[in-house]
Amino acid sequence: MDQNPWLTDAVARVADSPPAIVRLFAAAGRHTRPEEDGRTRLLLALPPETVPYWVDDLYRHGDAGEKLAILTALPALPLGAEAVPLLHDALRTNDTRLITAALGPYARHLDQHAWRHAVLKCVFIGVPLEKIDDLDRRADRELAAMVSALRAEREAAGRRLPDDARRLLDRIP
Repeated sequence: MDQNPWLTDAVARVADSPPAIVRLFAAAGRHTRPEEDGRTRLLLALPPETVPYWVDDLYRHGDAGEKLAILTALPALPLGAEAVPLLHDALRTNDTRLITAALGPYARHLDQHAWRHAVLKCVFIGVPLEKIDDLDRRADRELAAMVSALRAEREAAGRRLPDDARRLLDRIP
């Protein structure tokens, strides 16, 4: 049995009338904990063919919490690579929560060039590399060269590269 009557009702309303998600998605932050889970349930209630539209619309008009919920939900939604522009948007921010969520499992849809630059940004702004999904498999020599260049730049300025970035360099052949 669902412990949250508000969420049960909201999910049914979205399934019955997808435009209802606009108001309910925003309200979920006040009625569900963790709010990302409630918002994911609302997104999953949408007819699958409408998910790309609503995900894009809600992300573009959402606050940081709503954007985070969408980025977190992406791997569970019936999407191919349609939401990659949202990852690019999140990766342009300096919000470490959004950047971390953008580099979760859905980041498998990012091309290698964009993914490398996102990892480098994480090193630069201090996002722990352990939060990046599939890092060991996707890390390559080009990423190592980029991180090595950042290390040289930091050392020239009398600063150190974060420990996790140094460990990453040790793992890349």
